Amino acid sequence: MSRVHNQRSVARLAAIQALYQMEVSGVGVEAVIREFADHRFDRGVEGDAATEGDMMASADEGFFAELVRGVVENQREIDAAVVKRLASGWRLERIDATVRAILRSGAFELAHRSDVPTEVVIDEYVELTKSFFEGPEPGFVNGALDAVARDVRT
Repeated sequence: MSRVHNQRSVARLAAIQALYQMEVSGVGVEAVIREFADHRFDRGVEGDAATEGDMMASADEGFFAELVRGVVENQREIDAAVVKRLASGWRLERIDATVRAILRSGAFELAHRSDVPTEVVIDEYVELTKSFFEGPEPGFVNGALDAVARDVRT
């Protein structure tokens, strides 16, 4: 795995965590970006000074901030793209908050980062989903993002 790929993977994980945190705590986008920059990046996983190989220390902070801001700024469009591909009768609010954050971040990348290949976006978010869930959620995320990709990338 290339260093840039790894830095982006960590940024995606951090973006999911930030979006989740914003949803459950009501903290604003700039405050959560600042918190991650001040307290999570360039720090060890347990808050100690970063050592080489520490996960959060290797995040692409600019990419992280772009993802979080992009989801917030485009949330109405992103949510509409996701809802369009949910099973009949399902509402976004009914989905687990972590899965919602994953879908929003993935849908933002698919719609607004055409430089990132579709397969990379979907694979990354499915793998991140596996780090949170052992059940059907990774398959659900795969199907939803694949459908969103067909809609937004023609």
